[in-house]
Amino acid sequence: MLKACVLALGGGFLAQSGLAQEAVGDPEAGRKLAGQCRTCHGIDGFAKIPIAPHIGGENPAYITHQLTAFRDGTRVHEMMTVVAKNLDDTAIANLAAWYSSQTPVAALSARQSPDDAPEGCVACHGVDGIAQIEDAPNLAGETTMYIDTQLKAFRTGKRTHDIMTGIAAEMTNEEIRAVAEWYAAVDFKVNPSD
Repeated sequence: MLKACVLALGGGFLAQSGLAQEAVGDPEAGRKLAGQCRTCHGIDGFAKIPIAPHIGGENPAYITHQLTAFRDGTRVHEMMTVVAKNLDDTAIANLAAWYSSQTPVAALSARQSPDDAPEGCVACHGVDGIAQIEDAPNLAGETTMYIDTQLKAFRTGKRTHDIMTGIAAEMTNEEIRAVAEWYAAVDFKVNPSD
């Protein structure tokens, strides 16, 4: 898993350089659009249902790439594919600007020690689940079910990513569950932008 981490980190920096060219959106216009996202993700990006991720405080390039993938069909989800189909590049940039303007706050729970963090994940996702690179999502406070489901989707090829597909392919169910439980146990909230 250490080798995968090194490869992931190197690939992450390569991906990061390509992401910096994304369009800059208007957070206020994005806030208005976020009304259609609030049922699942919350108006400030704190998820309201266990199968939806928290998106408040995510890197705008990450949000842009995910929404574009849903829109273009390179990532498929029964709800998000339908929602994103009607978003143009400006709307996506505005949503990314709005959700990224929120402040993610994460802290290890009282029963967690930084020394126990999943070694193969921290270079990209951080000890506390706050992403260290542009093309990685925050994992802090996501539900065990959500993280487990996403890692298994990468492992089976249902979801693909240059880095995560290879990492997940080598993970056992027990390793996936341990990672999911670690990040789910992190205390997480989204502080709304002012």
